Amino acid sequence: MKKKFITASELEKKFEKGEDVIEHFDLSQATRPGHQPRRVSVDFPEWMVNGLDSVAKRLGVTRQSVIKVFISEKLKEDSL
Repeated sequence: MKKKFITASELEKKFEKGEDVIEHFDLSQATRPGHQPRRVSVDFPEWMVNGLDSVAKRLGVTRQSVIKVFISEKLKEDSL
């Protein structure tokens, strides 16, 4: 689909009316600042790895996904 170009004032008016304006943006290279992956290395005791693997298997996801969710939940909880 070819993009329809509009002026900034037209875009603002559509937005203020509550209309969907997403079609006017090229999201192919959009990024979320602060969400770029960074590699970190963490050593866990074997009992923790076994527990993480057990949860991951039960949920059908990877160990890395479980770790990310657990840490994310704790960080959100502590920031309140």
